[in-house]
Amino acid sequence: MTRALVVFESMFGNTEVVARAIAEGLSDKVPVRVARAGPDLVVDDDVELLVVGGPTHAFGMTRPGTRESAGQQGASSALAKGVGVREWLDGLGSTTARVATFDTRVHKPGLPGSAARGVEKRLGRAGARVLAPAMSFWVTSTQGPLVPGEEDRARQWGNELGLRLLLRTAARTSG
Repeated sequence: MTRALVVFESMFGNTEVVARAIAEGLSDKVPVRVARAGPDLVVDDDVELLVVGGPTHAFGMTRPGTRESAGQQGASSALAKGVGVREWLDGLGSTTARVATFDTRVHKPGLPGSAARGVEKRLGRAGARVLAPAMSFWVTSTQGPLVPGEEDRARQWGNELGLRLLLRTAARTSG
């Protein structure tokens, strides 16, 4: 059975909201589980779609220093001192799952950087196959909230990912 796993890192809750909305959209097509990135999180062999996302800090994935800074701005100290997507990916090893990546970042025209693109590159080096290009969801400021409509857009993107996965699976089994 085709299954999906949505893995996220979230400092102020916005990326978690997006992850859960993506999973909700996916759940119309495939069974899905949502999990926070952490040292004990394992990708089971039956996961055919791995969706990974986190906030964009300092133009890319979070690092211990940027998470510490988020803690100084009001994020939970446990999250600020915890493991992020970057460290989780370091321990992931290889994967043959299809992948899609997302991030949350401040909506300012011309502002460079994307955690999602960095995650996508790392997963590609681990052997994953990209199902859809990296996607950004917008927040109004570092702490959020999400720009209006972004949660619905995440749900729709999740549904589109589910459709793409089912089409790939059908093509593979019919050929």
